[in-house]
Amino acid sequence: MKKSLNLKSIVVLTSICAVISLLLAATNALTAPIIEKNQNAAANEALLVVMPDGTGFEKIDISSYELPATVDEAYKEAGGGYVVKLTTAGYSSGFVIMCGVNADGTVSGAVCLSSNETLGYEKTFGDNFAGKNNEGVDAVDSISGATKTTAAYRNAVKDAINTATILGGGSVDIRSEEEILADNLSAALPAGEGKFTKLFLTEVIEGIDAVYTAENGKGSVCVIGEQFIGVDENGTVISGAEGDTAANVSAQMALLRASEATVIDLSAFADLPSALVSASKTATGNYILEMKGAGYGINGGDDYHPASGEYIYIRVSMTKEGKIIDCLTLSQAETPNFGSACAEETFYGQFVGKTESDYDSVDGIAGATLTTNGYKKAILRAFESVKILEGGAGNEE
Repeated sequence: MKKSLNLKSIVVLTSICAVISLLLAATNALTAPIIEKNQNAAANEALLVVMPDGTGFEKIDISSYELPATVDEAYKEAGGGYVVKLTTAGYSSGFVIMCGVNADGTVSGAVCLSSNETLGYEKTFGDNFAGKNNEGVDAVDSISGATKTTAAYRNAVKDAINTATILGGGSVDIRSEEEILADNLSAALPAGEGKFTKLFLTEVIEGIDAVYTAENGKGSVCVIGEQFIGVDENGTVISGAEGDTAANVSAQMALLRASEATVIDLSAFADLPSALVSASKTATGNYILEMKGAGYGINGGDDYHPASGEYIYIRVSMTKEGKIIDCLTLSQAETPNFGSACAEETFYGQFVGKTESDYDSVDGIAGATLTTNGYKKAILRAFESVKILEGGAGNEE
């Protein structure tokens, strides 16, 4: 009897599941075309929103073009302009933008079709781009507290302008800055096999903006303005420079190769800031300090942006006179897409060349006051540490 009841229950449950599946399938069959129709209607309406003077639009088959990865669709307007639909990622993924580009390469309009952004600025931000060309787009400021969102919008509009140029028969370099850098490094030093790391500098090098070392040890690439100069593992310039420039690069690379640092016993000094984690000194008298900054991760915290309880760890090299040679964020757990920008070179690179008199003039991180203040305070403590280490104030205890 019990087995019969169990079998009956199984049959009933199976029947219910089958009926529900059929109902769901039927509902989807009915609603999917409606949803698609509404999406298409919104897109068609957006064509006129971003190009109100348009007299007719023809969808373009973009499969044969090499376009920015953000581009989903493109339409040609009868007067020679283009409308481009793009999907990018700001604070979140699924950020869909429609942008119109006039025949002269200026933006006729831009609108957000849909997004998962949290702040809402993206809804009206497109108004800032009307009448702008590529250079004008770059000049549009990000909104404080919405840096990631507005930067994504700006880049999408630039992608739309570049797309219009390509579809119109022009030529545009659509590589990202990172891709351009990687290609230039590889061209200067093919033996590096495309894998390079930016060198943290502990010596003052003259006439060189940056040095990238090949991860396989096959040499380095020195950057001077737009010049990329390949140097083999022995310090010999092999590409990108001749004469005095090549001689200077070889001399500066020899200085870097000879640089050595000795760890400093911090217990021998009194009154060092608690922010100082460790310190070393090079034979030429420069200091390499690791600092911890109490940013949002220590001082912040709420339901929306919980604090991590972790410090920002920073490496800074400095001359004995107190001038920063290099700066690097080693680790951080600040709020993603806000304070986490302290890990980007566009922020920490600003401290290079600064002294105690002007370090506070660097631009802060939009919407991340606690992160900015904590970072700057750690830099100030680095200056104070060098003064004490250079002064030799010993701790007798």
